Amino acid sequence: MHGNQKTRVGIVVSNRMDKTAVVTVDRRVQHAKYKKFLTRRERYKVHDERNQCEIGDRVLIAECRPLSRDKRWRLSQVLDKAAKL
Repeated sequence: MHGNQKTRVGIVVSNRMDKTAVVTVDRRVQHAKYKKFLTRRERYKVHDERNQCEIGDRVLIAECRPLSRDKRWRLSQVLDKAAKL
């Protein structure tokens, strides 16, 4: 990884595309007036070179140069594999 590269931890929600996965990242923010904690969810398209992500995996993603119109993140590592039923 490079010096000031952003990283996020999220859950894989789609892996239907070739070499691409969709990862949702949740962050909790506090409402300015009412002080209630809200969950903000963001979806990132992530470059997965070896198609190793499965739906439900917890992954670490890192920011990179634009790889396509939507992809600006790449898969760093798979932290937890999804539970098999």
